[in-house]
This record gives sequence, C-alpha cells and structure tokens, in this order.
Amino acid sequence: MRYLQSGLITYDRGRATEGYTLFSPLAQLKTYLIDMEGQVVHEWDLPSPPGNYAYLQSNGNLMAACRTDGRPNSLAAGGGLMIEFDWDGNRVWEYLDHFQHHDFRRLPNDNLIYLGWEKFSEETVKRVQGGLAGTDHGGEIWGDYIREVDRDGNTQWEWHAETDLEIERYPICPICHRNEYAHGNTVTYNRAGDVMVSWRHTHLVAVIDRNTKKFKWEMSDMALFGHQHDFQELDNGNYLLFANRDHTDLHGPHVGSRVLEIDPANKDVVWEYKGKPLHTFFSPHVSGCQRLPSGNTLICEGIWGRIFEVTPDAEIVWEYVSPYFIPDGHPSGRDGHNQMFRAYRYAADSPEIGGRLD
Repeated sequence: MRYLQSGLITYDRGRATEGYTLFSPLAQLKTYLIDMEGQVVHEWDLPSPPGNYAYLQSNGNLMAACRTDGRPNSLAAGGGLMIEFDWDGNRVWEYLDHFQHHDFRRLPNDNLIYLGWEKFSEETVKRVQGGLAGTDHGGEIWGDYIREVDRDGNTQWEWHAETDLEIERYPICPICHRNEYAHGNTVTYNRAGDVMVSWRHTHLVAVIDRNTKKFKWEMSDMALFGHQHDFQELDNGNYLLFANRDHTDLHGPHVGSRVLEIDPANKDVVWEYKGKPLHTFFSPHVSGCQRLPSGNTLICEGIWGRIFEVTPDAEIVWEYVSPYFIPDGHPSGRDGHNQMFRAYRYAADSPEIGGRLD
C-alpha cells in the first residue's frame, strides 16, 4: 500500500505543476515547505501543535493556528492562538481566542475570519435534532460561531448558529455524537464577499449572505459528501470540496473518498477524482484539495499523510507521503500517525514564495 511508503513516491516532470508544497504534521511543532523532490527547503517552528494547519500569505508570511489549553473538553481540532510569522519565523501578529477551531483565513481587506465554539442555551439544546442518543454530555451541546476581526482585534462581523440558523432543518448525522452541533470545518470568503462554510456532522455546505446572515446557497447530501471538508470556490465559479464519505454503515468499509467539483447552478458534479480501486483513496476525516493554475488538482489524503497531484484525467503525476510520524509515548495519543489537515502548492514565482528560495 502507498501509505506504507514515505517521502517522494512519484514525480512526472513533464506534467506535474512545479512549485513548493506546504504542510503541518498534526500534533507536532513544525510547518514544512518542500520542493518537487520532496526535500525540505524551509520550515517554521510552532509554539504548540497546530490547530490543524498553516498557509502562506501573499507577502510570504505564514499564518498558523496553534493549540491552547482553553478549548472545551471532548471537542476536536481546537486551535486558539492565531499567529502570523514572517519568513524568518518571527511573530509579527497574533490573536487569541481559546474557542477557535479548524479554520481561519486572512481576507482581502486584511481582516481575519475564523470558526469558534460556544455553548448552546438549554432552549437551543432542545432544538437540536438527530445524533446518537445519550451522547450530549449531560445535556451540554456546543455550536459554531463565525467571527471576523481586524488587525487590532476588533470584531467586524459575527454569525451564530444558535441565533442565525434554523437548527431544526439540519439534523445531526445519526452516527455522530450530540455534544457538538454541527462541527464546522471550513470558513472562507467567495469572490462576492459572502461566507462559505462546511459542517461535517450535517453533511452541509452553504454560502452565507454577509448582509442578511441567511443562506443564499446550500447543499446537503449524506451519501455524496459523507462528512466533507475544504469547501471552496474555483476561478470558474464552481465549487470544490473533499468528500470524505465516512459512512461505513451506509457504504461499507471500502467505498473510498472523492474530490468533487460542483456546478452551483444545478448542483451537478462536473468533475471528480476517486481511487482505482475505490478503497485505495480513503480518508474518513481531515483532508483537503487545491485546484492548481495548470488545471491539475493537489489532494491531501490527510489520515495517511499523503499529498498527491492529479491531472483532469485523474492520472497521478506527483505523490509524497509525510515521513514525520509521531513517536511512541507522545502525549497526544496519536503515536505512529503522520496525519495532516491540508496542504498547499505555491509556484516559485508566486507572491507567497516571491523569489525567497532562489
């Protein structure tokens, strides 16, 4: 199996999209930038394990969310300390919210938008439908808020599931715990300035109108998505996401994940990547995707620490498996894992790299 190997596996120099690939091994203290040969060309030290991932900004600075100890018990993928590092690893900006989790994005207006947790009131808890009975931790359920802050930490916009969402319309998946509604894992802006969100436990992706705070587009499909991640808009106006398809009670253990491109006008799948055979590509959680300028797609099969690039015809032209495995006895309890949340490719002449590796 490919995930039993590590390092560079495949490199088709004629068809791969040249550049540098960034990733952050989960539960470890480094973010790495590697070249097409799989060699580390730059790295950043993190003060604590990543609250999932990091990415480069157009000025070459790294944005990362790092774990703090203030997040709610039993809820996964918490960050808390959002830090901007310069190329040399110096902190140039930071913002603390212990309840931040999963995603955080620097916006074109230089504000930061992120997902956070807040505890539902007793009345709101009664509105939550679905999920596994008896798994709400004595009646306690946490839901999502979305917050946008400026460079000075002032809140510029907020959205709250408790007050801005018709919770009854979106029941929790029957195999999920009820301690959380509904496990947001993506927040970003589209080109129109509206907010794109993915909620894993309701198989729901949606676009929130920034002005009305209501959905202006939504799609929920348990069989197709299966706890999806990394919902985003492409340059052509279509939507891209990683469909984990983590639903073994419905599909069986060898269904495989998908990367889907969806036409928002009719919700048709206009392109997909899947494994051949299906079970050779499957990550039940984490994971992401990136459409590259060449038209190829970079895929992060997160649970196996695998990053690979495919052509529009689904041929693999570059593949790398993280060699950074968590050692035995690690306090995270993830001994032996090389998991990652997302990965990104940057061209050598991109603003993010900007000739810094010449």
